[in-house]
Amino acid sequence: MPFGDWQWVAYFRNSYFQTKLAIMATAQAKGATPKKDKKAYPKETYMFWFESMLLMRKFEEKAGQLYGMQKIRGFCHLYIGQEACAAGAVSALKRGDKYITAYRDHAHPLALGTSPNAIMAELYGKETGVSKGKGGSMHIFDKENNFFGGHGIVGAQVPLGAGIGFAEMYNKTGHLCICYMGDGAVRQGAFHEALNLAMLWKIPVIFVIENNGYAMGTSVERTSNVHELYTLGESYDIPSEPVDAMNVEAVHDSVERAAERARAGEGPTLLEFRTYRYKGHSMSDPQKYRSKEEVEEYKQRDPIEQVRATILEKKIATEKDLEAIEQKVDAQVAESVKFAEESKFPDPSEALKDIYAEPDYPFITD
Repeated sequence: MPFGDWQWVAYFRNSYFQTKLAIMATAQAKGATPKKDKKAYPKETYMFWFESMLLMRKFEEKAGQLYGMQKIRGFCHLYIGQEACAAGAVSALKRGDKYITAYRDHAHPLALGTSPNAIMAELYGKETGVSKGKGGSMHIFDKENNFFGGHGIVGAQVPLGAGIGFAEMYNKTGHLCICYMGDGAVRQGAFHEALNLAMLWKIPVIFVIENNGYAMGTSVERTSNVHELYTLGESYDIPSEPVDAMNVEAVHDSVERAAERARAGEGPTLLEFRTYRYKGHSMSDPQKYRSKEEVEEYKQRDPIEQVRATILEKKIATEKDLEAIEQKVDAQVAESVKFAEESKFPDPSEALKDIYAEPDYPFITD
């Protein structure tokens, strides 16, 4: 009997799982990911990873619940499963480095220290939100914590990230920009244009492809002739490597190496974070393109549980200590909901503030 579309998808995905580890080994053999002795990290780093990723997870779970209750409207893209991509980068970079991403953007500012209250209020569209209630889920922005969005057009943030990195280089700040994108964004022309100029001008920018395998809902194997997305950077002589982004230690190490190159004036790096989202592309995604078994397979490598196990194994903290952190995070998330519920919606007069328009534009009256 001929295969139907969904059967072909399952066939290709199963083949992909079987070959994924072999591909990583091949990449290492090619020198894409230098092998290093296992690194020792400070106890504080492990505790930061655990608490930071747990806050992202519980915040996103609550956001999903509130969306189902219609407390949060519009689009909503959750980061559940991908937490190590943000936490590992923040621990590897310096205060003053800049961050920019696409519209799956709640978790990055949480890792950077943005108040959960301000982010939840933004999801509610309240005036106390981090973007004054005008951005919603897809357009979180926090200048104080060097988070520059939250961009809804696929791939639009890639040249912006290169531009931010260029500004840091021009102003000789010693800082860099880390620019996140999904695997679907690499088919945009702006991606290639940005990589070309970034390497030509040796811009201090780290390009990160958060490859969760499906973009919006179609697998990489069905949309690209190049399945090893990190190799796209090699076309521009950019140091590029795949990263097991279900492991926060691997994320930290790869970003740390890239940052060293950037600060030394050697230009950009392209990292392919191989990660996985447990939820759909957005809250409206029925997820018919993958099986429940596939999701469960990835959950066996959950980044939070890996860190929890390491903390307990190394006796960095006890179960009781970790339970106390969970209670603290639960309280933070509950407080963020209370804050959002009690905050006011923006006054209609705010609609024309914080925007750019030509002075003689018809609706500008003062």
